[in-house]
Amino acid sequence: MSPHRLRPPDFSELVDVHLLEVPVDVWARTQEHTDELLREFALMSSDPAASGEVPVRLTHLIEVLTATYSGVGSDQEAQLYAASEAGQAQIDDLAFRVPLATSEACIVLGETLDAADVYCQEGQHLLTLATPEELQRFRRWYLGQFVDQIAGAAPVPWSAYAPA
Repeated sequence: MSPHRLRPPDFSELVDVHLLEVPVDVWARTQEHTDELLREFALMSSDPAASGEVPVRLTHLIEVLTATYSGVGSDQEAQLYAASEAGQAQIDDLAFRVPLATSEACIVLGETLDAADVYCQEGQHLLTLATPEELQRFRRWYLGQFVDQIAGAAPVPWSAYAPA
């Protein structure tokens, strides 16, 4: 599904999502890697003919998600940054209230980041490497918790997560 096909979120129907035992250091490394990737892809996207489809698609998706979900998760992101700066090992329960459409957005974002990893593995002129395995696992858990809990599943703590 492309970002153009994402349905707009209905902010009148919200659901609770709880990320349990969030490892702050792994989150910080994941955030740092993703930020590096996005910066490099944004530069590459300035010339779509030279960069290829994946950098343009990821850059556009991030723009769409940022505009569409502005403010959703801001408090939680601030908690994560504060915990990282304080050297806190984990956040026991990072609670969100999100629209149901967040599930679709997480699926599209996860698929696009997976495609970006493949692109990085194949690329010859990239500074950013593919996401390390531990950070991929964390990303899949993090995004998957939104998808699963919106569908009605119970939260799965990071310590109990085993990828399928």
